[in-house]
Amino acid sequence: MTETPGITGHWDIDPSHSRLGFSTRHAMVSRVRGAFNDVSGSADIADDLADSNAEIVIQTASVDTRSADRDAHLRSADFFDVEAYPEIRFVSSAIDEVDEGSYIVTGELTIRDMTKTVSVPLELIGVETDPFGNLRAGLEGSRRIDRKDWGVAWNTKLDSGGVLVSDKITLEFELSLIKNLAEAAPADSSEAAAQDKASPEEPNPVAEATPAPEADTAAPQTAAPTPEAPESVTPTPVADETAPPEQKAPEAAPTAEPAGKDFPPPPPVKPVETPTDKPAEKAPESKQSDAQPSGSTFGKLFGLR
Repeated sequence: MTETPGITGHWDIDPSHSRLGFSTRHAMVSRVRGAFNDVSGSADIADDLADSNAEIVIQTASVDTRSADRDAHLRSADFFDVEAYPEIRFVSSAIDEVDEGSYIVTGELTIRDMTKTVSVPLELIGVETDPFGNLRAGLEGSRRIDRKDWGVAWNTKLDSGGVLVSDKITLEFELSLIKNLAEAAPADSSEAAAQDKASPEEPNPVAEATPAPEADTAAPQTAAPTPEAPESVTPTPVADETAPPEQKAPEAAPTAEPAGKDFPPPPPVKPVETPTDKPAEKAPESKQSDAQPSGSTFGKLFGLR
């Protein structure tokens, strides 16, 4: 087994490409075949097979014999009693290589809460990488058991003296396993981590040497942005200069409003009329005053005064 490349590691059963079935005689003359559609499991294969293990879990309700009535009977208490015992489980206790590519897997098979030790011969069909990059291993084998050993004893006698269902059941294994590379990743990552621990020691002095000049260059760079701060101050007064024209604009607005209105013209006309009328009235008064003295002169001439 160790000679086959890539066989060691963690493997998961591919349910869509695996079949765990059974077959038995019916009415002593024909063979009925069935399978379980819901199967899961895994295997951990070590360099030393003594440290390897495997496990298979079957959902009894997934039994399928291509007959609805027969499947319903197999799910009942006469056979698997799926409500009380939903699983069939096999757990390996030893894996032995009996020939190149041939193995005997011994373990505990539990059906209806009854556990018995069985040995299953398996043949390694091959190890190949599929188009999706998955490393696959194919295994096939079969094992004959007596169903009464696990409490599955229902039967009906025939007139000929035989029984409707044979007590001998042949288990059929057609397994496709996919290697789980994630399980091997921790070992690789630990090695990579060890390399990373060794590598940082060399770049550390270089990294320490590089930041010194970078710090020197950073000092003038910080000095350069300081003059840029006053430059940012200069645009602020420019904004202030633009502000006063905005204040002049509202002053021009009120002047435009009286210009557009018709009521303002009368006030300037009134002050013009009042000064012209008043001097006109005062002018004759001044003439009368001049006339009075002229009269007085006449009075003096005639001797009135």
